[in-house]
Amino acid sequence: MFLTYIWIAFFTFSFIIVLIKTIVYGNLDAFPEIIKALFDMSKDAFELSLGLTGMLTLWMGILLIAERSGIIEKFSKFINPFFKHLFPDIPSQHPVMGNIMMNFSANMLGLDNAATPLGLKAMQGLQELNPTKEVASNAQIMFLVLNTSGLTIIPVNIMLFRHQLGAVDPSDVFLPILLTTFCSTLAGLIAVSIYQRINLFQPIILLSLVSIVIFLTALVWGLLVVFPHTFGQVSSVIGNFILFSILLLFMWYGWYKKLVVFDVFIEGAKEGFSVAIKIIPYMVGLLSAIAVFKSSGVFEFLIEQIESMGGSGYFTDVIKAIPTAFMKPLSGSGARAMMLETMQQYGADSIPGRLACVFQGSVDTTFYIVAVYFGSVGIKQTRYAITCGLIADAASIVAAITIVAWWKF
Repeated sequence: MFLTYIWIAFFTFSFIIVLIKTIVYGNLDAFPEIIKALFDMSKDAFELSLGLTGMLTLWMGILLIAERSGIIEKFSKFINPFFKHLFPDIPSQHPVMGNIMMNFSANMLGLDNAATPLGLKAMQGLQELNPTKEVASNAQIMFLVLNTSGLTIIPVNIMLFRHQLGAVDPSDVFLPILLTTFCSTLAGLIAVSIYQRINLFQPIILLSLVSIVIFLTALVWGLLVVFPHTFGQVSSVIGNFILFSILLLFMWYGWYKKLVVFDVFIEGAKEGFSVAIKIIPYMVGLLSAIAVFKSSGVFEFLIEQIESMGGSGYFTDVIKAIPTAFMKPLSGSGARAMMLETMQQYGADSIPGRLACVFQGSVDTTFYIVAVYFGSVGIKQTRYAITCGLIADAASIVAAITIVAWWKF
C-alpha cells in the first residue's frame, strides 16, 4: 500500500510542478519533456529487465546445482547460529539461509552482477515460506532492508572512477565508505528489529557483528598496506577469483554427488528466465514514476532551495555533494552521474568530490531493489520495508557528512 502512495505521489507532484512551469513561467516544453521522459524510461526499464535475464538465467542454473548437491544446506548449517536470531521465522538450517548469506557476501565484495541473481533466488526461497503471498513477510523485509542499506566492503567501481578522474590516491575514500555503509546497515537493522521486536542485544548477535567487523577491517587494512597503489585492481581480482572459484566448486561438487550437472543447470536456467519476465511490469511502473519525478524539476527545485541557504566552509562542500545523496534512493545511474559531475567540477580530491563518492558507495538504490526483489515474487504490500530502507538512507547521509568532516584527507 505504501508503494502505491509513493507511486501516485510521484505522478501527482510532477503534474503540479509541470503545470506551474507551463502556466506561470510559460514553459511550453514542460509537458512534452515529461511525457518523453515517461516513454523513454518505460523503454529503458524494459531493456534493463532484459539485461537481467542473462545473469538470472546463468546464476539460477548454477544455484540449482548447489541446491540439488546439498552444498547450500551445508552452508546454511554453518551460518544458522547467527542468522536464526535475525530471521526467527525461517526454520532452523533451511537452505534459504545459504542463499541469503551468498547474496550478502557478493554485495560486500562489490560483485553486483552476481549479487542480484543470488538475492532473487533468496527472495524466492523466502516467498515459499511466506504464508500470505502478496504481503511481504518479516523475513523478506529484513532481507530487503539489509540489501538496500548496501553493506559494501570493497567499492571497486568508485575507486576506479576516482582513478580515471585523476585522484592522487583513489582508495582514500575506502575507510569512510566502509564506516558509513556500516552505519546505514546498522540503522536499517535496528529499524526492522524495532518493528519485528527482535532483541539485538543477544550475545550471539553482538559477538557475530563485532567479529565480522574486526575480521573485514583487518583484511582490507592488510590489503591497503600490501597493495597501497593498486588496491582497487587487486580487490577486483580477489572478488572475481572468489566468485569463479565458487562457481567451479558448485559444478564439481554436483558432479561428485552424481548429478547430471548440465541438465540441472538447464532446469534452473529456465526458472531464471521466467523470474526475469515477472520483474518487467514492476520495473516499468516504478522507474517510469521516478523518471517523471526527475523530469518535472521537483528534484532540481529542492536542490536550489538547499543551495539558497548559503553558508560557508564545510557546509558549502556538503551542499555541492548533496545531489548524489538525494538521487541515490531513486536512481543508481542518476546518482553515479551526479557523483562524476561533482568530481569533474570540483576535483576528485576535493571535499565535495570525496563526499559524493561516500554518498554513492554507502547505500544501494532503495526503490530499484524494492521493484526488482518484491516484483520477482509478486509482493504487492511492502508494509514497512520502504520506511526502514529510507531510514537507512538517511542514516548514511548523516554518517557520511559526519565522517568526512572528521576524516583527515
